Amino acid sequence: MTDLTVYPNNRFFRLPFTFDTVRLVHDLQTCQQLDWPGHFNQVDFSGSWTSIALRSASGSETDIRAHPAEYADTPLLAKCPYFQTVLNQFHCQQESVRLLSLAPGSVIHAHRDGHTSYEHGFFRLHVPIQTGSDVCFRVDGQSLPMAEGECWYANFDLLHSVRNDGLTDRVHLVLDCRRNAWSDELFAKAGYDFAAEQRSQQPSPELTRQIIAELSRHSTDTARQLMDQLSAGQTK
Repeated sequence: MTDLTVYPNNRFFRLPFTFDTVRLVHDLQTCQQLDWPGHFNQVDFSGSWTSIALRSASGSETDIRAHPAEYADTPLLAKCPYFQTVLNQFHCQQESVRLLSLAPGSVIHAHRDGHTSYEHGFFRLHVPIQTGSDVCFRVDGQSLPMAEGECWYANFDLLHSVRNDGLTDRVHLVLDCRRNAWSDELFAKAGYDFAAEQRSQQPSPELTRQIIAELSRHSTDTARQLMDQLSAGQTK
């Protein structure tokens, strides 16, 4: 079964935010006064892919890695009042927050970012600041029509790629966040299929049969209770 079948409505969608593109660009210009380091992932792209951090594990603007850690605002964020306004719209724990720039003629090749989907308690959002019709952002074989000032979620556990055939840098504000009750309500309004998520977390029928067979070897009350629960789940 493909990811497309399991997650028909959960691959990507636009969230109900629209940000001021003029103010986004103004703060971007403040950030562009610094030197942006090249992306640490040297395997999955060709051309120029650079980034600068507004929140990072070390609190440094040049620390652009996204990994489990305690995150802190960088000094750069204090210089960007509208980016602060944007971040304040998201009432959840924010981890890495970066600006990612893909130069003209550059390509981020198809790849997966492990455990970067909502069912893992994590979500990554993209707010395009500078983009155009010659930028192609694809997730699971589908093109995302992201426009400047919009906000999009995508399941980046799925294959995704970006190609910039335009004449200017493509720049996105990218937020890594932790799931909570507020985000559940937000995603529900955007059409996230929680029932599909729950189904995807159930073991396959074959695995269920194997588990029941193993439990049947143990004559304990706990084993029998688990077998009854698993058998009941198969008949639903």
